[in-house]
Amino acid sequence: MNKTADVYLFGQILGTHSFLLKDGFLRPDEYSEIKEQYFLPGGETGTAATVLDSLGASVKMDGTWIGTEVASLLRDFYKNKNVDLSLLHFTSEPGVMDYVVISGLVRSPMGHFQTLFSSGKRWWNIPKEEDISGCKVAAIDPYFGEESLKAAKLCFKHNIPFITIDTPHDSPLHKMAAINVVSHECLGQYYKDMSVEEILCLMKEQSDGLTIITQGGSEMLYARKGSTIKSMKPFNVEVKSTLGAGDTFKAACVYGLLHGLNDDELVRFASACSAIAISRFPLPLNPPKLEEIHNLEKKNALSKS
Repeated sequence: MNKTADVYLFGQILGTHSFLLKDGFLRPDEYSEIKEQYFLPGGETGTAATVLDSLGASVKMDGTWIGTEVASLLRDFYKNKNVDLSLLHFTSEPGVMDYVVISGLVRSPMGHFQTLFSSGKRWWNIPKEEDISGCKVAAIDPYFGEESLKAAKLCFKHNIPFITIDTPHDSPLHKMAAINVVSHECLGQYYKDMSVEEILCLMKEQSDGLTIITQGGSEMLYARKGSTIKSMKPFNVEVKSTLGAGDTFKAACVYGLLHGLNDDELVRFASACSAIAISRFPLPLNPPKLEEIHNLEKKNALSKS
């Protein structure tokens, strides 16, 4: 793969064991039948890379150290895709994995992330200027502390617009980002006693970028500094699995930024892309395609006319 990619992604890359249940979500002391199960690339960055490749963008992935079990998975999965794995650091450990139980709108992830983050050891790469400087757009997960901040500063230095996720208003990442996509779960962590509108008013004035607040099946809100708040309803689809919905939304925002979509176009495109993602399982084997996204946008526009 050419060393110059459209997109640089920094963040969580892991192997995800996913279990789609047959008859509703887990209940204490009751048996549950597994309908489908997979071991596929996951994490915010891993999923975004898969979606962006499907949309036709070339990607460099950077971030989590990759162990033996995950390494073979990634190498096999991405061997015929436009996703560059050359920046990844491979170790002799099994690798970072999570386990997700899914039933429609409900899912429960499990893993060892609290143990990993509290270990005091770094298990991810340090971003390098030469790996970032040639890209057109970037996405940076906020979870890797100083390394995430370094990636953001390098993007800022080279005038490379980047997207981040779930970053509060006073974070340097939020202030430098071209787009910050904030989930409803994040609001509960940082802004428990404020309305969504109050939070967005606070956030949009602390950045020159676009702030988007997603709320699952409820309306998305988005705005920029000095502008009024806009809202958009999610696309109506039959939900099969919500695993990867937020990561797909982020990837679609990256695509929109890469192709110069305006704010309304970008939010609508990301919403349609995410809607397609939740209508299927497993997402990595069935990522949204451009034609599907545009068709859903057209169908939605016709239904409103």
